[in-house]
Amino acid sequence: MISGSLVALATPMNPDGTLDWERLDGLVDFHVKNGTDAIVAVGTTGESATLNPDEHCAVIRRVVERVDGRIAVIAGTGANSTTEAIDLTKEAKNIGVDACLLVTPYYNKPTQEGLYLHYKTVAEAVDVDQILYNVPGRTAVDMLNDTVVRLADIPNITGVKDATGDLARGKELIQLVGDRMAVYSGDDATAVELILLGAKGNISVTANVLPKDMADMCRLALEGNAEDARKIDQRLAALNNKLFVEANPIPVKWALQQLGLIQEGIRLPLTPLSEMYHQDVLAALKGAGAL
Repeated sequence: MISGSLVALATPMNPDGTLDWERLDGLVDFHVKNGTDAIVAVGTTGESATLNPDEHCAVIRRVVERVDGRIAVIAGTGANSTTEAIDLTKEAKNIGVDACLLVTPYYNKPTQEGLYLHYKTVAEAVDVDQILYNVPGRTAVDMLNDTVVRLADIPNITGVKDATGDLARGKELIQLVGDRMAVYSGDDATAVELILLGAKGNISVTANVLPKDMADMCRLALEGNAEDARKIDQRLAALNNKLFVEANPIPVKWALQQLGLIQEGIRLPLTPLSEMYHQDVLAALKGAGAL
């Protein structure tokens, strides 16, 4: 079972929006060196919605090749079309990922039965470990805990990323399915508390800029060392907040640029971080020890 700090990796781009392969390699090495337990390639933070299918698969392939077995690789392969999700998941399996992360089908607003059948169909079509991903704030669809319970009976659905930020709901989810699948936090601000309640790790945006700190925090929380885990969490709290002053991954890509890890490159309709937020994000980076 994959556990610990799972970075939702930003996809580096050149100023003209083309993919920056050299800096992608650099980010992979940066995470391996600093203790990140797994890389999630081409999820929301990786701008999956702005990459075409060929680019999407090329980034997954490059990450897998660069990681070269040193840590786990999870591929974002969700789509609002079930057939497209199957195609992406098949390709990711062929590339050699350890698991796939599938976001709920955005925009369509499917029913709970539609969500169940969507995930069931993908799981039955592709024999690879699959992690459900519920982020209603971005998708306009909320997968209820009862639906996750039904999906937990499918052998290769091995986890769920809960990005609701609702600790009471996350606790209930762990109680309902924690013996059959891994529950991961998808919300940096509440991650340490969810891990202390029984979650297996955090799929993190903040880990992009402070991978060692996030890895240490997750490890301590998994060990049950609440005091030391919360000390790190308190130091990261302002950064966790400021990395969402505009839509993810706008702030985190700007932060990575300030650290010299990537160039200024992002694709429309996303835009560079508004100047009015520059000082706030800089102050949070400094306060957390990133600068």
